[in-house]
Amino acid sequence: MAFTVKRSALVVTFGLSTAMLLAGCSNNQHYKRQVSDSSEYMNAPGLQDLHVPAGMILPLQNGNYDVPTDDSKGPVGKKLDIRPPAQALALMNGTRTQFSGNTGMLILDSVRDANLWSQVVSILQSHHFPIAEQQDASQSLTTNWIQWQRPDEDHQYRGRYQISVQQQGYQQSLSVRLLQLQQEGKEISSSGEVQRYTAQMLNLLSVGLDKAENDRQSAAANRSSAQLDVQSGADDTGLPNLVVRAPFNTVWQRLPASLARIGMKVTDSNHSQGSLSVTYKSPGSSTWDALAAKDPGLVNGTYKIQVGDLGNRSSLQLTDPQGHTLTQSQNDALVPVFQAAFSK
Repeated sequence: MAFTVKRSALVVTFGLSTAMLLAGCSNNQHYKRQVSDSSEYMNAPGLQDLHVPAGMILPLQNGNYDVPTDDSKGPVGKKLDIRPPAQALALMNGTRTQFSGNTGMLILDSVRDANLWSQVVSILQSHHFPIAEQQDASQSLTTNWIQWQRPDEDHQYRGRYQISVQQQGYQQSLSVRLLQLQQEGKEISSSGEVQRYTAQMLNLLSVGLDKAENDRQSAAANRSSAQLDVQSGADDTGLPNLVVRAPFNTVWQRLPASLARIGMKVTDSNHSQGSLSVTYKSPGSSTWDALAAKDPGLVNGTYKIQVGDLGNRSSLQLTDPQGHTLTQSQNDALVPVFQAAFSK
């Protein structure tokens, strides 16, 4: 029993120690900026003139192998910031970025959205960034001080920005210019930090625009899949059919529920052959009124439906209980019926 208690206490102690160590590591972000290995290299002796012993003849001097003298007075050791230069993100297709001094630009190769400026303003407002001056006519604004919160900084930075959208022929450019950068009330002019915090704002806007673009595409895809366009057509032999502007799998998945809305119940199906057997019983007038469609006048009975794969479209060819392909007039009457059934 005593052994069990001691062992349990040891496990608990070890677990707490591990948790505290992991917590300490997760809160300490210095490793992102500082050299993690030993700083003993700082104690290395400097270069000295070579003293040649008497009687020794050295090869001719070759300047290609001279070690240049570096008089840099920048930070070294633990004070050296090892983070790579910040890069601007071109997340959307057809975009690219440019950097020059304290200005970063996101260039869109084609005019994607006339509301680009309103999207930029909306993104800034969603982050509660203070706007000191805004000119919608010229599509430009100046922010007040924006306080950044980065876990890899011991002392946080704040900056003021000028942001604008410009039309350049068939292109649009989003420009972010860093007006001022401060840390603990001191002006910062280091090129590395200026680029880092210019990219900070430009990337934030780029991420927001990319999300908006993805949301638009998803919404368009949902609308496209919900509203299938149905038209009257004919197959290679001239027999009437229906053409649905959606891929085969989309139509196949939605057919059973759509057919049920117009009084057709699936009794058998073969996905590989694209064939369906359905029993049709004409619904009441209330069903046609709900669908805003007219009764196509089909007789009750068993019908065959052949679904064809036409790439980005699909075909539906119906055969009546007597084994005859529906006439052109019957097929035309089914166009608004299937259009309504697919749209519900």
